Amino acid sequence: MYSFNSRIRYSEVDSNAELTLESLIDYFQDCSTFQTQDGPAKMEYLREQNMAWVLNSWQITINRYPKLCEHVTIGTVPYMLKGPLGLRNFFMDTDNGERLAIANSVWTLFDFEKNVPVRVTPVIVDAYPLEDKLEMEYGNRKIKIPETGEKIDCEEIVVRRHNLDTNNHVNNGQYIRMAIDCLEDKSRKVVSMRAEYKKQARLGDILLPVVIKNKEVDNSIYTVSLNNTEGSPVCIVELVVSDN
Repeated sequence: MYSFNSRIRYSEVDSNAELTLESLIDYFQDCSTFQTQDGPAKMEYLREQNMAWVLNSWQITINRYPKLCEHVTIGTVPYMLKGPLGLRNFFMDTDNGERLAIANSVWTLFDFEKNVPVRVTPVIVDAYPLEDKLEMEYGNRKIKIPETGEKIDCEEIVVRRHNLDTNNHVNNGQYIRMAIDCLEDKSRKVVSMRAEYKKQARLGDILLPVVIKNKEVDNSIYTVSLNNTEGSPVCIVELVVSDN
């Protein structure tokens, strides 16, 4: 397990002074980056090998969003390295042990020069000691776009420089921000989310969101397919929003 402590900042909260989902994802991504940079398989090592970790899918369950100035611990647990795949959990806890959020993620090690997935190297294996995966309800990594439901109009999205990461692709968390911007009422709380990443979007690309809303007893489920101009999904995001 790798973890670090933090405190919820003003720049990370919404109008209710609670952490946003986008900031929670940033914490999780920072945690994995810190672990990478503290070990032998740093980004500089990966770059020399023309490799990078590419996120395939997210699954996040939020029990409670922490409030401004709360002290939190963010951690990650790598639990499988096999072939080109890396699987890891994430969590955010309060300083008294309350589990605020838990996540699962699937990554692929990719050679960007050869444009193919590659097997993890011994250096990478040494960098990420494996542990048992955390207890959570693990969902399907694939997200099916509903055939029925209310269709919601959403404006096209042009990829800007602030959407990019160090690989010059749209950052994983930015897709989630785009999906949330497609919701009718952005003030309601997302209690769980899944994301399936299918392609890479770059600077200047145009994304055309297709949004479908379905109802459950206490929740609304929004499925947002961020499509390219050819109609192919770049990223599919499922957001379960509490109606209470």
